[in-house]
Amino acid sequence: MFEPAQLAALAAVHRRGSFDLAAAELHVTPSAISQRIKALEDQAGTLLIRRASPCTATPAGLRMIRHHDEVVLLERTLAADLPQLSPRAATLRIAVNADSLATWVIPALAEVEGFLFDLVIDDQDVSQDWLKRGEVQAAITAHPRPPQGCDGFALGALRYRATASPAYLARWMPDGPTAEALARAPALTFSEKDRLQEIWVSRHLQGTARRPACPTHRMASSRGFVDACLAGLGWSMNAEALVADDIAAGRLIDLSPDAPLDVALHWQFARLTAPATAALTRAIRRHAGRALVAPVT
Repeated sequence: MFEPAQLAALAAVHRRGSFDLAAAELHVTPSAISQRIKALEDQAGTLLIRRASPCTATPAGLRMIRHHDEVVLLERTLAADLPQLSPRAATLRIAVNADSLATWVIPALAEVEGFLFDLVIDDQDVSQDWLKRGEVQAAITAHPRPPQGCDGFALGALRYRATASPAYLARWMPDGPTAEALARAPALTFSEKDRLQEIWVSRHLQGTARRPACPTHRMASSRGFVDACLAGLGWSMNAEALVADDIAAGRLIDLSPDAPLDVALHWQFARLTAPATAALTRAIRRHAGRALVAPVT
């Protein structure tokens, strides 16, 4: 019904944000990309790409991109069932939170052949939105209920520790993480979507009338969080796997050693392309079982 090259051009423009970058990815000229998009829009009878900076797909464009991704994955499944065909590597787009990527996801991806992974890094509280829009085929998310057309299962919980360096604590929290200290001591926040510090403060000060708004640095890097804590720049919630050695060596102090913050995670995937992504699903489940803990209820 639609030319695969035209659909590939549409997906590339949306995901790379410009005609030039899409052309570079597909090894054609920007003019060829423009012609393919125009022909596709003429055939569809509607606007598919908003020409802006960055370029983004319209709702109709997103639906066609989802169709493109599904066809590519279904063709890969077909090729696996027919030995005379030569399956090409399929690009598989998944949404994953940065801390899972930094601690346990990479080994799972490395076990699975036949894919070129295109990772969308986003907070676990919003990663499911990418799956709902059809922009990814699978997601690691904090939401327990899969969206329509998807399946999923619980993975376990990623354990976090509130940590700071001894020098930082001596300067900012000599009496511990009291409400008064937290109101002035700089924290670290991954992005505007990151609520882990806020959740920890709320739980830590449960029963206290004052819930301070913490001043914060913004730093979109899991490893950067650890380095910043070690340098005394701020306190933060760090994945336990990233700071366990530093805590054991005394380079970082756990602000609440008896009360870690466990974030339950789920693996959710499009039902239509589940056979094509089954190997990845098995690998994700296996590595999550080794790295994550049972959520504290």
